[in-house]
Amino acid sequence: MSSPEAYAKPVPVPDPDSAPFWAGCREQRLMIQHCDDCSRNQFPPSNICAHCGSGRVSWKQASGAGKVFSWIVVRHPVPKPVYVDDVPYVVALVELAEGVRMPSNIVGCAPEDVVADMPLKVAFRQVTEELVLPLFEPA
Repeated sequence: MSSPEAYAKPVPVPDPDSAPFWAGCREQRLMIQHCDDCSRNQFPPSNICAHCGSGRVSWKQASGAGKVFSWIVVRHPVPKPVYVDDVPYVVALVELAEGVRMPSNIVGCAPEDVVADMPLKVAFRQVTEELVLPLFEPA
């Protein structure tokens, strides 16, 4: 996990549904929701199951393993100085081993090396004292 520096970019704001996800990230644990009625996993978090509508959802730790489902390479920065040094970077839809898809960034490899179904593992980056982001790197 990297140490926090002055982080000037927008950050997610945890809400009651996502707070356990962000708490898990602070502990370097990737958390997803599981429906106690239909036994399916879901992401993003919600207070009801996206598959069956049950309100009996709980949290479980994901393995952190996944693969590239889809991705784009961002080559032009958002027109703000804080983003200039970031390009190029990869924004991906990562399919976790548990079956849910999660948007994230892929780090630790050149953007041109990213391919469909590329095995990934979660990596955590602390960006503020309170916020740790889940990123993915080649497995």
